[in-house]
Amino acid sequence: MANIKLVTDSSIQLTPEEIAKYDIHVIPLTIMIDSTVYVDGETITRAEFMDKMAAASALPKTSQPAIGTFLDVFNDLTADGSEVLAVHMLEAISGTVNSARQAAELCKGKVTVVDSQFTDRALAFQVIEAAKLVQAGKPMADVIKRMEQIRDHTKLVMGVSTLDNLVKGGRISRVSGMLSSLLNIKVILEVTGGELKALQKGRGMKTLVNFADKTVQQMAKLGNVKSVGVSYAGGQKLAEEIGAKVKAALPTAELLVRPTDPVIATHTGDGAFAITYYVD
Repeated sequence: MANIKLVTDSSIQLTPEEIAKYDIHVIPLTIMIDSTVYVDGETITRAEFMDKMAAASALPKTSQPAIGTFLDVFNDLTADGSEVLAVHMLEAISGTVNSARQAAELCKGKVTVVDSQFTDRALAFQVIEAAKLVQAGKPMADVIKRMEQIRDHTKLVMGVSTLDNLVKGGRISRVSGMLSSLLNIKVILEVTGGELKALQKGRGMKTLVNFADKTVQQMAKLGNVKSVGVSYAGGQKLAEEIGAKVKAALPTAELLVRPTDPVIATHTGDGAFAITYYVD
């Protein structure tokens, strides 16, 4: 049976310990801030990015890895006869998965590319589960089937303090039901079916806090939540408060509270948070 090696992109929410434990190859995206290009996770940290974005004269520009970058990684990993499973963030917000697909076509080895339909910790749920199955020696078909099960039972909601970055970055047109002129409102978004959709809007932080509380209450009623992620772009205090509520409501569920990736933070802007979870 061919060995399977896992590849993903740096929009994923993984700890360094998880990356090492599951032998996951993370291909970094790049971010340009005022004409300076940074490599995500290599030449800029998540904390540094938030400070630089706040001081920048214009919205940072993000770029997916080049096809050649993917191809080099794929060729290297398949050189010993191994297969590659590349799992990436949803196509709706990035061309990363398409770059991977094009590189897979050019690679001499066998590469399977999957659009996770998510990003951040919701992407990690699928990748970690895939890694566990790979380590157990399961074939590619079984791994993909299990990832699809995780995907179909995953929820990702976001609280966004301002629409400024979504408008400037051109993502607002992909968010149904929002008016780009109302830049001072708080917005609740959901990633579902590989798309970014609006759930509600309102004024004041109470809109976001109340929604977070409601989400935690809904999770508690489910009873079979396996893992929860609370990611944030700035607003660490609120994220940690949400995390504490999750821990109290779901003491046995895995929980990770951590800053989000610069690519995601660029789109959401400062003060945003995401709650992700899956049931099994």
